[in-house]
Amino acid sequence: MVSLLQEIDTEHEDMVHHAALDFYGLLLATCSSDGSVRIFQSRKNNKAVAELKGHQGPVWQVAWAHPKFGNILASCSYDRKVIVWKSTSPRDWTKLYEYSNHDSSVNSVDFAPPEYGLVLACASSDGSISVLTCNTEYGVWDAKKIPNAHTIGVNAISWCPAQGPDPAFDQRVNSRNTSVKRLVSGGCDNLVKIWREDNDRWVEEQRLEAHSDWVRDVAWAPSIGLPRSQIATASQDRHVIIWSSNADLTQWTPTVLHTFDDAVWSISWSTTGNILAVTGGDNNVTLWKENTESQWIRINYEAGTVIQSKQQPHHLHHSQQQQQQQQQQQQQPQQLQQQQQSHPNPSSDSEHSSNLSNSNLSNSQLSN
Repeated sequence: MVSLLQEIDTEHEDMVHHAALDFYGLLLATCSSDGSVRIFQSRKNNKAVAELKGHQGPVWQVAWAHPKFGNILASCSYDRKVIVWKSTSPRDWTKLYEYSNHDSSVNSVDFAPPEYGLVLACASSDGSISVLTCNTEYGVWDAKKIPNAHTIGVNAISWCPAQGPDPAFDQRVNSRNTSVKRLVSGGCDNLVKIWREDNDRWVEEQRLEAHSDWVRDVAWAPSIGLPRSQIATASQDRHVIIWSSNADLTQWTPTVLHTFDDAVWSISWSTTGNILAVTGGDNNVTLWKENTESQWIRINYEAGTVIQSKQQPHHLHHSQQQQQQQQQQQQQPQQLQQQQQSHPNPSSDSEHSSNLSNSNLSNSQLSN
């Protein structure tokens, strides 16, 4: 049974686009089109203890770093900037670093696993991905960019866990392979891409083609020691796809989780990687759990039961998606022009607002 634990009035002056709990679930960060980030102590009162102002446009997303680096929070905005904030207490925050080397809106930020150090990935509407690395001893940041990562724009980014499949389960697992830094990204070209760091540069390792419209969110599942990796992707095409890999991450098999009633904006794994939260244009949040038969079932909110989804391997949908893709290619120039006129950012305000329902708020609550 899923129940409401707490309701918070953020007192933002415009739409709230994202919310995220820190590692311990004690601090909640929210961001809004009013250009601010607000910090709450989730287990005390419902009043903001700090308001962070540094952006000159809607703030799309926030991300917490691992607590081994202190209380560090990143925010990204339509103003093309990424700001890294640091606090000495829940009420006292200062700007640690500002990155403004993107040519368009920065739509997504994600901190790397702590094993890699203080590293932040940023996805932008200019089509590029930036990877920012901090030398914590000297406080100096180094930026590397992946240009032309996705045509039209990059909507979402997520890191591969540092701990890959456990060699104890499968001798084919190469320990060298699982220690390599990897990212997954989703873009307006309908593609999902996996990037690998290779000799101080980033190269495209895999290109996953299954969606027939913009990929709105991507999420690499936390590693729990099993001999596989999983990535969830959400799209404008109303599908969520679960990608499962072989042990050495060279082959990825897509399974359509469900066909929703509207576009899907956001997805989030629980901390143990066994529950996926999904939200989108239908104004619902649904929770999905994989059973012992490798089938994904939806957790029923009211009855505390589960409902099995009619899942099919992705190849059964291939011809239908080809037709949709052809129609989209014919309509895309006109759609792009209309969208640019209404809002220059590929992810509009109304779309970003749904991220609040399916943020890291789910992670500390859905570990069962």
